[in-house]
Amino acid sequence: MSEPIIELRNVGVAFNAQLRMGAPQFWALEDVNLVLPRGARMGVVGRNGAGKSTLLRVIAGILAPDRGRVRREGVSCQLLSLALGFVPYLSGRDNAILSGLMLGLRRREIERRLPAILDFSELGDFFEQPVSSYSTGMFMRLGFSVAMQVEPDVLLIDEVLSVGDTEFQKKSGDALRERIHNGTTVVFVSHMDAPIKQVCDCAVWIEHGRSVMQGPVDEVLAAYHAAAPAVDAIVAEAAQ
Repeated sequence: MSEPIIELRNVGVAFNAQLRMGAPQFWALEDVNLVLPRGARMGVVGRNGAGKSTLLRVIAGILAPDRGRVRREGVSCQLLSLALGFVPYLSGRDNAILSGLMLGLRRREIERRLPAILDFSELGDFFEQPVSSYSTGMFMRLGFSVAMQVEPDVLLIDEVLSVGDTEFQKKSGDALRERIHNGTTVVFVSHMDAPIKQVCDCAVWIEHGRSVMQGPVDEVLAAYHAAAPAVDAIVAEAAQ
């Protein structure tokens, strides 16, 4: 196994249930342990609300844990987040520049990449129009096209393979797979087994904010699905 470039030890993240002092806390993550080797393609599986998206934000450095420890070996991380920082009254071009700056690119660099963004997004003349006039599909096309201009050490992907129409989904999926298989370390969240099996060589299972298992994809998925009836019974009993 390659050397670990990111490690999480007993990580917990809490949010206030209400935005006021003294409100009860909700632990989105309670006790997560994870080791990410360089070059790994790690899938993250778990039920809705298990803490998968929060986990990606901790790995990216967007959220600091309330307890536990995160160790990064001097690597850059990018959470593939569509439409980061888009302003409705600005044009697609101006939003591409703004979003690129927020993703860490220099202005000269993002301006040099604008033709590639326009070409990949297939927005045509709409590139010069305010994004408030865009359909949801056009909005997502622009966001994905900008996000793919950044080349981090670790790429964090949160359910973004359903971008736009069917044709663009294939195009965006192919672009992601090319990036993934070029040696970039990847952490990939999906609710579906097929993409995890296609993309990943290892997986971690998150349940109720805790890491239950990390290992080969097939073994983790098998354990996750085998436990599903028992977990459903516990959740149903707690709701009564």
